[in-house]
Amino acid sequence: METTRMNAFGSGLKDYRMLIDGELCAGHEWAVSDNPADESPLGRIAVAGTDDVERAVSAAERAQPIWATRDVHERAAALRELGARLLARGDEILQLEVRDTGNTIGKMRGDLAGAVHLLDYYAGIACEIKGETLPFTRDRLHLSMREPCGVVARIVPFNHPIYFEVAALVGPLMAGNAALIKPPEQSPLSSAILGEVCAEVLPAGLVNILPGPGQTTGDAIVRHPRVRRIAFTGSVPTGMMIQRRAAEVCVKHVTLELGGKNPMIVFPDVDPEVAANAAIAGMNFAWQGQSCGSTSRVLVHESIHDEVAERIVAGVKAMHLGDPLDARSQMGPINSARHYQRVMDYVAIAKDGGAHCAAGGKRPAGSAFERGYWIEPTVFTGVAADMRIAREEVFGPILSILKWRDVEEAIAIANSTEYGLAGALWSNDLGAAMKAAMKLDCGYVWINGAGGHFTGMPFGGTKNSGVGREECMDELLSYTRQKSLHVTLSGV
Repeated sequence: METTRMNAFGSGLKDYRMLIDGELCAGHEWAVSDNPADESPLGRIAVAGTDDVERAVSAAERAQPIWATRDVHERAAALRELGARLLARGDEILQLEVRDTGNTIGKMRGDLAGAVHLLDYYAGIACEIKGETLPFTRDRLHLSMREPCGVVARIVPFNHPIYFEVAALVGPLMAGNAALIKPPEQSPLSSAILGEVCAEVLPAGLVNILPGPGQTTGDAIVRHPRVRRIAFTGSVPTGMMIQRRAAEVCVKHVTLELGGKNPMIVFPDVDPEVAANAAIAGMNFAWQGQSCGSTSRVLVHESIHDEVAERIVAGVKAMHLGDPLDARSQMGPINSARHYQRVMDYVAIAKDGGAHCAAGGKRPAGSAFERGYWIEPTVFTGVAADMRIAREEVFGPILSILKWRDVEEAIAIANSTEYGLAGALWSNDLGAAMKAAMKLDCGYVWINGAGGHFTGMPFGGTKNSGVGREECMDELLSYTRQKSLHVTLSGV
């Protein structure tokens, strides 16, 4: 959904509505969401205005105290039912999501199942929302308890909309909160199906889904004084803006899962073919590199650098681009026109900076790619650590290959950016890999792997990659606040 295309098509498109207070609503205006593969309009999404945000907050405030009094097992049962109904509409969601995002269908099949799995995981650990008792003095008892925050907001990115939208609900609702969800403006359509299912299963007002641009809808949510807990997944500049805008109103608890320029360090004892395959897989080309966890910097020891680079280039050139609904396609189009231009700008930046474009960097040939936001998967070699292409997040299908001589140099290069989300290490010497892992300034490290998320393992970054952890117990507890109680046992 490009905000400049609001109301560009007035008829002939399906309308997708937002959810406020249990009702599927039209907005004051509509925005058209395009298929990034061919730029054809897919449907119209309702756009939430500031008055809609106010209605949603008020509805959430009414629903939350009642929901919080429900037994934790009742809340878990309701969310499991939500997951079951979403899975029942899985094919419908998958078809829409692939067309709206450009992500390949082979990889997207796991998104909804993964989100429902998280739902089940949080439902299973909800009884662990516990307080503590402290050693008491002679006539006093000291204990703590956890309470829900109240009305919380989650702002979702465009790369995995339905996954992030469902996952965004789990922690807040299991902890007893009500939630406002702002879907991505670029790929918002699946949020309407989520809204329909929430309206069927959950109490009115408990979940409110508010599509719209970040500058208006998102800002109204962030600055609302009665929304005291916010979580955002997206870019560093937007995350920093959210922190500033929220702080202008009142003190809020804000967690951020932001960008990454994640390194993959390949040691000299690794088979070059294994290393090259790992680098291609870690780049997440099936999502067009539009993944915060992509290992977009491959740091290869000088003794095997040329062999690994040659195999990476050959493997990337052999990738099959095509209709993301075709199971044979290994990469689809960039998500939107605006983001396509950003990726192409970085191709030019890399070339101007002295890097060699060894693969891709242009629109694919053929009539099938004349329309849409297509770019070939791209590899740059001869990349130096101080080049912009090695330091700045592209969030697109651009892989940079760098060379290193000793481990300390590799660690220094890996830690030299503003980001600290994730990193990968490949070595047959587990001791050397573990020592290197301890020196990486990031929140998530793979050893002889890349890209995988493991339920229960805290995911999140250091430095400008954000604050807070997700997919784990820490996330669930972050949607509670602690209250300490001191009880005097003797008479008064």
